[in-house]
Order: sequence, then structure tokens, then C-alpha cells
Amino acid sequence: MTAGYEIVDVSDLRQTLDRLTSEAATALAEAKTIDQLRTVRSQYVSKTGSVGSLMSTIKDYPPQSRGEVGKALNAASQAIQQLVTEHTSRIENAEVAADAATSTAFDPTLPGTRSRLGSVHPVTAVQWEVEAVFERLGFTVEAGPEMESDYYNFEALNIPKMHPARDLQDTFWLENGMLLRTQTSPVQIRAMEKFGAPLRCIVPGRCFRYETIDASHENTFHQVEGLMIDRNVSIANLIAVMKLLLNEVLQREFEIRLRPGYFPFVEPGFELDIACLICNGKGCATCKRTGWLELLPCGMVHPNVLRAGGVDHTKYSGFAFGLGLTRLAMMKFGVHDIRVMNAGDLRNLIHPSRWAGPVIVDNG
Repeated sequence: MTAGYEIVDVSDLRQTLDRLTSEAATALAEAKTIDQLRTVRSQYVSKTGSVGSLMSTIKDYPPQSRGEVGKALNAASQAIQQLVTEHTSRIENAEVAADAATSTAFDPTLPGTRSRLGSVHPVTAVQWEVEAVFERLGFTVEAGPEMESDYYNFEALNIPKMHPARDLQDTFWLENGMLLRTQTSPVQIRAMEKFGAPLRCIVPGRCFRYETIDASHENTFHQVEGLMIDRNVSIANLIAVMKLLLNEVLQREFEIRLRPGYFPFVEPGFELDIACLICNGKGCATCKRTGWLELLPCGMVHPNVLRAGGVDHTKYSGFAFGLGLTRLAMMKFGVHDIRVMNAGDLRNLIHPSRWAGPVIVDNG
């Protein structure tokens, strides 16, 4: 008994092979795809197929009949292989014809599919505008890790361990000894280590602080750090760049004030405040009823920070600032509460008519 058939002599084997070849021809003719052809071929001529498996029975025939049996088996296998080749050509030709019919049906004179205009988050829009302003001024855009070391986030920025200034930044500490950066200032050190001086760069990115959330404070916010190091850089350069930036981004009348402020990584340090554009300086929840909103802490880079970055403070000076992108977006687009920025509500995205910057195109 072999493959379900009782082989008595060579003539019986030929009848069996003729029937299997006929069955294979029918199955191949019904196949609609190349994969179906491959399945039929495997069923008949593979080592375990109906015809292929009969090869192992040659030894069961008398020696004088084995040559004839082998020839019969090879002939049946080749006949099925030939049918597979013919039907492969049939299916491929049908696919080519279908593609040709589809391309012929296309009318290039018809209007194209209209792309839907998408939008961007307000903070993203402001970040792109800030980057564009500084790139025109010769600044590069740098980036750094959000999970930082104590050294880059504090020590290299002139905030050693046990320094009281650390109390000013409530920090998310991680189990691996790292922390979520409280500002993008750590990239100051990384940029100085990488590029040396002179240097002009900005560092936009996300920051984290363990703060009480209210209308003007969030535990996750966006900031852009700025750093310029060169010979004879002064406070006048700092003020000029800050005014240029705000004029370019806000595109409206506004009032600013510069007052002394303490930041360990700058000396002297300043707080650049903007008259609240939500209430026009009258006082509201966003500005804590003061009429002013802290927007841009800045100052001249402390010599200790220059030394930590490998820059000779006797030859170079520089200014640095930390602009709150989230607050700037609030002022630009009239957002009353900073919590709106992280709400995930699509209604808070900017309509293209309110922003002249790049617009995302969604072809979905």
C-alpha cells in the first residue's frame, strides 16, 4: 500500500500517475493566485506529495522494472511542473492586464484629492518661531537628555550639593540616581564641552518640576535655553537680543521690565517680565493679580559655569537666558491657564488662520 494506492505492477502505477496528473491539472486550472499554484504544486510533486512520495517505492519493484518505474514517475512530475509554469504565466498576464486597465481608467485631467490642512500645538508653533529667529542670528539648535545627572543639572551650573538654591527647584528624583531635568540649562555645559568658544546656541525642550499646579505653573512645561559666548559680550547684547526675539514672536505692542534676580549660574542675574497680555496689565489669575508675568530669567554667565564647560573665563564672557515657551505661547495666543496646554484637547490647537508659520499637511 503506497499513498493510498495498491501497486500491483507497472501498468497499475501508470494508471495511478495518469489520474494524479489529471487531478493536478484540474486544481491548477482553478487556482487564482500564485500562492494557490504553489500550494497545489506542493501537494503533488514535493517529497511528501502524491507523486513525489511514490519515488520512495521504486525499491519495492523488481530490479528489471525499476528503470521503467522511475521514468514513469519523472514523466508525471515533469508534466505537473509544466502545468505549473503555464498557469503561472496565465495568472501573471492577467495581473498585468488588470493593472493596465486600471491605469487606462485614470483621467489625469480630473481635479486631484484635496489635502486636509492640519494644525500644531501652540507651544510647537512658538518653538518653531523662536528657532527661526535665532537661526537668522547665527545660533544653532541643540538638544539634550530629559533624564539628567545631578552634575549637569546642578553642580556644573554652580549649584553644589547642599546649596540653598536647590530648594528653588522642586525636583523629580529617579530610582537610578538620575533626575528629570528642571531646566534645559544642562545643555549649556554639554554644548561648551562639545564646541568650546565662541558659541551661539539655543536649547528648546521639555522640563519637569514638582510644583503646585495653578494658572501659571505646571509640573511639565517647555523652555528654551539660550547661550552666547564670545569676546566682549555685554548686558547690552543680552537686552538687544531679548527685545528682538519678543518683537519677532509676539508681533504686537507690549511692555517689559528688567529687574535684578538671583540665579546661581549667572552673575549679574535679571528677571525679564512682560506686562500680562491676558489682562493688559490690570491683574488676573494668570499673572497672580500683579499685572506682570515672569517670562525670561537671564544674565551674564557665571565664571564657574564657564570653567565647568572648559571655557577660559578670562578671555570670554557670555549671556544666558531661560525663556518659558509655554508662557510665551500663552501670551501670544491669549491662553488664560497653563493647564490648557497639557489638556490634550484638540480644540486648543491653532487654526492655520491664526498662525503664519508652517502648516502640517495630512493626506490621511
